[in-house]
Amino acid sequence: MLGELNPCGGGDPIPLLSEVLLIGRRSKCDITLQFPNISSHHCQLEFLNGYWRVRDMNSRNGIKVNGDRCDIKWLLPGDRLSIAKHDFDINYTPQSDEPPPEEDNPFEMSLMEKAGLVKREKRPERPMAPPANKPAKIELPEDESQMTDDELGLKFLIDQDDEQDSSA
Repeated sequence: MLGELNPCGGGDPIPLLSEVLLIGRRSKCDITLQFPNISSHHCQLEFLNGYWRVRDMNSRNGIKVNGDRCDIKWLLPGDRLSIAKHDFDINYTPQSDEPPPEEDNPFEMSLMEKAGLVKREKRPERPMAPPANKPAKIELPEDESQMTDDELGLKFLIDQDDEQDSSA
C-alpha cells in the first residue's frame, strides 16, 4: 500500500494501491466516488519520485489542495485534497529523501481561474528568450484582429519608435 485517502468527516480510509489511480464517478475508475458533483473522470493520482501528485482531468467542479484550486499539484503527507466539495486528507510516507519537484509558475493562473470562475485556457508554450548579445526577432501577425493584447502593445511601441525615427 502506498498510502491512503481519509475522508474528512468520517468514513473508511481509501487505500492507494497502485502508482496511477483514476478517481471519478464511473465504476471503471480505480477510486469510484458516487456523487453527482464528481465528474466521470475527475482527477488522477500519480506516485512519482516517491511523492503523490494530483492532476485535474478537466472536471466540471475541479480540485483543491489545502483550499487552493489547481490543475496539478504535488501532495505532501497531511495535505487536504478536495475533489469537487468532498475533502480527504492524504496520508503516506514519502519514499524519497529529495523534496518533490518544483511546482509550475503560480503566476500563470489568473485570479478568475484560481477562484474557479473560468476554466484555464491552454496556452501555447512560450519561446525561450534570445541570448543577451542578440536582439530578438519578433514576428507579428499581419491582421491586428489575430493579435494578443501583448502583441498589440508591442506593435504600438514599434509604430511609435518608427514615427520618431522618421521625424528625426
